[in-house]
Amino acid sequence: MTNFDTFLSTPQFSSFAPVAASAERILPIDPSACVLNCRRAMEFAVKWMYSVDKALVMPYQDTLVSLMNTEDFRDIVGTDLWRRMDLIRRMGNNAAHTGKKITEEQAVLCLENLYVFLDFVAYCYGENYTEGHFDRSLLTQPAAPAAQGDSPAKGADDIDLAALMAENAALKEELTARRAEQQQTYVPKPLDLSEYKTRKLYIDTMLTDAGWIEGKNWLNEVELPGMPNKSEVGYADYVLYGDDGRPLAVVEAKRTCVDVAKGRQQAKLYADLLEKKYHRRPVIFLTNGFETRVTDNLYPERKCAAIYSKRDLEKLFNLQSMRTSLKNVMVDRKIAGRYYQEGAIKAACDAFARNRRKALLVMATGSGKTRTVIALCDVLLQHGWVKNILFLADRNSLVTQAKRSFVNLLPDLSVTNLCEEKDNYTAHCVFSTYQTMYNVIDSVQDEEGKLFTCGHFDLVICDEAHRSVYNKYRDIFKYFDAPLVGLTATPKDEIDKNTYEIFELENGVPTYGYELAQAVKDGYLVDFLSVETKLKFIEQGIVYDELSDEDKQAYEDTFEDENGELPERIASSALNEWIFNEDTIRQVLNTLMTYGLTIDYGNKLGKTIIFAKNHTHAEKILAVFNKEYPHLPGFAKVIDNYMTYAQSAIDEFSDPKKLPQIAISVDMLDTGIDVPEVLNLVFFKKVMSKAKFWQMIGRGTRLCPRLMDGKDKDKFYIFDFCGNFEFFRMNKGRPTANMIALQGAIFHLKAQIAFKLQDLAYQTTDLIAFRKTLVEDMVRKVRELNKENFAVRQHLKYVERYAEPDSYSALTYEDTLLMGQELAPLITPEEDDAKALRFDALMYGIELAYLAGKKYGKARSDLFKKVSAVASVANIPEIMAQAELIDKILHTDYVENAGINEFEHIRENLRDLMKYIPQTSVRYDTNFDDEILSVDWNESDLENDDLKNYKAKAEFYVRQHMDNVVIAKLKSNVPLTAEDVQALEKILWSEVGTKQDYEAEYGQKPLGEFVREIVGVDMNAAKEAFAQYLNDASLDSRQIYFVNQIVEYIVHNGMMKDMSVLQEAPFTDYGSIVEVFTDLSVWAGIRQAIERVNANALAA
Repeated sequence: MTNFDTFLSTPQFSSFAPVAASAERILPIDPSACVLNCRRAMEFAVKWMYSVDKALVMPYQDTLVSLMNTEDFRDIVGTDLWRRMDLIRRMGNNAAHTGKKITEEQAVLCLENLYVFLDFVAYCYGENYTEGHFDRSLLTQPAAPAAQGDSPAKGADDIDLAALMAENAALKEELTARRAEQQQTYVPKPLDLSEYKTRKLYIDTMLTDAGWIEGKNWLNEVELPGMPNKSEVGYADYVLYGDDGRPLAVVEAKRTCVDVAKGRQQAKLYADLLEKKYHRRPVIFLTNGFETRVTDNLYPERKCAAIYSKRDLEKLFNLQSMRTSLKNVMVDRKIAGRYYQEGAIKAACDAFARNRRKALLVMATGSGKTRTVIALCDVLLQHGWVKNILFLADRNSLVTQAKRSFVNLLPDLSVTNLCEEKDNYTAHCVFSTYQTMYNVIDSVQDEEGKLFTCGHFDLVICDEAHRSVYNKYRDIFKYFDAPLVGLTATPKDEIDKNTYEIFELENGVPTYGYELAQAVKDGYLVDFLSVETKLKFIEQGIVYDELSDEDKQAYEDTFEDENGELPERIASSALNEWIFNEDTIRQVLNTLMTYGLTIDYGNKLGKTIIFAKNHTHAEKILAVFNKEYPHLPGFAKVIDNYMTYAQSAIDEFSDPKKLPQIAISVDMLDTGIDVPEVLNLVFFKKVMSKAKFWQMIGRGTRLCPRLMDGKDKDKFYIFDFCGNFEFFRMNKGRPTANMIALQGAIFHLKAQIAFKLQDLAYQTTDLIAFRKTLVEDMVRKVRELNKENFAVRQHLKYVERYAEPDSYSALTYEDTLLMGQELAPLITPEEDDAKALRFDALMYGIELAYLAGKKYGKARSDLFKKVSAVASVANIPEIMAQAELIDKILHTDYVENAGINEFEHIRENLRDLMKYIPQTSVRYDTNFDDEILSVDWNESDLENDDLKNYKAKAEFYVRQHMDNVVIAKLKSNVPLTAEDVQALEKILWSEVGTKQDYEAEYGQKPLGEFVREIVGVDMNAAKEAFAQYLNDASLDSRQIYFVNQIVEYIVHNGMMKDMSVLQEAPFTDYGSIVEVFTDLSVWAGIRQAIERVNANALAA
């Protein structure tokens, strides 16, 4: 008999229960085979769950690690159970691939964890669950003869998930519903292992996973004399060693249920003793097997995903020994030669130098974000801060573009694109989409083991951070323990998607910002004219009475229903959604072809992007274009997600020598595509997001020399047919409020109803019970929240508060506001029919309006529409059963006289009928005569309020006017006069901005010093200032080197005010000042020369 026999009696579990039983039977004979069979049984059970539970959607591939790591799966099994399963997976991998002997104790833990998982499966999906417990005494029974399949080398190695899904399709609805109901009452079984067991089972597995070998480079219970205890001896749980025999890390273990912080002081004392003995301080890891923290002697203690591998730690120490200061970095201007690019790099370096591990660079589309980050990588590589770099983007095209740029600008850096190359993983700069990286983290191995360990990368770059950081692959950022640089043109502030919060920055204050308005002023990007055109149908809809007689006849033929009734008008929102009016499209195309910017001396329309509402709309635009302009075959093309080989179509559009000239796009060309030749953008859809709107405008802002008949591109046109500019002007340029998700809206409605039901008038038996149900439901939803989630952690105070039923006993109005602001946006979706949930929201809205004494006419109208739609398919048995209630709603004053109990009765009885409302998928193609109401040509009217840019303007002016007499004096190290300073005041305090602007940015810094720091000093002038020493035959090579380094520094930085830099590399390459200049009078003379150079930037 085995622990798993209880599952064998359920036919539905036949694909995995026998394998689990065989795993237990083979334990006394072969613990490794037992662990492998545990892993197989778990994999088969996971695949079975995917085949019967409609809440689980297949990920990119059906490997166990992929199936276990989807958010839906993790939500269903919960954190504790998932950790148990992950141990089985990792231990199974070790048994299969490392050849390390599996102990019986490890195998028993795998069996116990497997039992807990299958118990959960039986509880949630089984029909007649019987509670049981893992009985270790059964393991001591004599071994039964090995059954077929006990050895993983024999029997089925895998299960066909597609076949399993087809086989179980009929069970999906029933078992999903059963799991949704029964899962709520499942109580996770606690896992509290002793410190010793934690170490031997969980931490040992983590170390093996990272490639450590016990007894070779990993020692247990290392004796350390000198501890402040009675015996004066301590025993470090684990010490990890390098090939040179010196400790790389000390690991302090705590039991699974204990906070790892308990071991902090103990680990510090161990590290002190090891440092004293080996003259190098080891890295400290604190772990309880589930949570791990690291102290690496550079940054404050922080969470990390796992313990580093040996090569990660060796790389860390090598980088620490090579690292030089980022205080005065030199940016390669061949890569990033613009002042704001240098400013962004220095701002990021400054953040890193201040021990910040995250930087967000907000730069206008087309301003050279990629060049900026390449130059930043160059600086960090040269200064020894990074060795391995990961560049992530959310689309293949962005990854391809970025890699191409890195190869061109940093040819000596080894690079690979994981989306294309599968055999070059060891390159120092890895480019990948999130999806690809997610799939290879666990699978890529080399001779030392797993390659992409948590410490493998030293810098992670996230392109278009506003889209990417918060998508479903955010676990990648938690896994790789590396500084993060985000690049974006449009930061967005949304719940759980707040880019500034992710980068630990104040709202609206990125690490560095360079906005479109400033880029246009500086001449780095192109300005636009907006052509705002109002079309009658788009503005007002199609009104029957205003049509011509001919169009009225067509209108009647198209829209008259079976009762002979005719709608008075068709709303404008229907246009391009289910009504496609040919003349409206014709007018738009005619406006574009007549007024659009052209090339080839007016003979050809410039490259143009038309932003369409949907795929059907895009195809209709193309059809009308081909009909109206048959002499231009191939001139226009639809490029969207419906097409195969979309990248080749984008490449053709990007090539100025190839057609198409017009790309009709639905979302695909909105962001991230670089086509400088674009001269016209056409907005044929409403864009509700300001962030997206400016990204779309960015498709046209790039410079393009000699594009327009030999002249440089100096503007582009935006044809707006849907009032987008007007919409954002009316909203004062702010982003529109984000609609809260349905589940969050329902939660907030319940909170407000629970608050209102506290009134004395509602203390009836029915309503008290109703309020109790609402509170229980809200508590359940709050307790479902994953407290490890980044967004949830930001609101943990409120999550903890409202997870307790007592918090609802006397709700205040403030409570309802807090629940709406702090919790509602975090609530996870119900596993329920979306139409039923929308009906819930409608009815709860009606109930709240009733309690608040407000009118609810529109909601009541929506209720009648929905109930009428249900009544139209009354032949369905479930609907027939509610015929009396439906009749009362539609044909009596039942709703007018209803109270909370009646509204709840309607909601409960009709919600599950909403799914039967027929889907109407009508489409009408019409050709009514539309007309242009107005055409307004407007300047761009760019605002630049988000990021104040006096500093950028001042620095730009100085760089652009190097021939100015005073600026030239400063660069040539010629002393300034009082008149020179007055000239600088006029420029910087009158022309560029005000004195207040200057002082707000630079304080009391002298103007000459400010300019000198920007322009530097001419090399010949700097050498002249130190000629006495450079030409002195009595100076030795070390002293000449030292003086040359001073010259180099002053050439780049203009001055040397902070003498402390002389105590850092490269000045100390041959020793300190005292060691290099034994005759200190020589040094005193050099110091005076430095002070003269500094003084020349100030007026006498």
